[in-house]
Amino acid sequence: QVQLVESGGGLVQAGGSLRLSCAASGRTFSNYAMGWFRQAPGKEREFVAAIAWSGVNTDYADSVKGRFTIAKDNTKNTVYLQMNSLKPEDKAVYYCAAKYRATWYVLGRLSNWYDYWGQGTQVTVSS
Repeated sequence: QVQLVESGGGLVQAGGSLRLSCAASGRTFSNYAMGWFRQAPGKEREFVAAIAWSGVNTDYADSVKGRFTIAKDNTKNTVYLQMNSLKPEDKAVYYCAAKYRATWYVLGRLSNWYDYWGQGTQVTVSS
C-alpha cells in the first residue's frame, strides 16, 4: 500500500503560479509511475500530467503543455506539479495518482491505470 497526500493548492490570480506537492508513504516510491489529474465542478476527472518512475518520460495534456511541469524526487518520496500562467479554467480539485511497478519508461493517461489516489487539493484561479 501507499498513501498519497497532496498539498500546495490555494487561491491565485490569473497569470500566477502554484506548486502542488504529493507526498507518498509506504512502498519504495521509486517504483511508482505518477500522474496528476483534475476535476472541475460538474465535469469528469481529466488527465493533467504524468511521469514515469525513472523520470525519463513525461506527458502533458494539451491544455497545460508549456505551462505546467511535473517532476519527481525519489529521495523525498514526492512528486510536484509546477503550474505557471494559471487560467480561470484551471480551477479544479487536483489529484495525484500512483501506479506500482510500472515499467521504468511507462506512464499513463487513463485514470483506471493507476492503483492509488490522494484526496485532492483545491486550486482556484480568479480572473
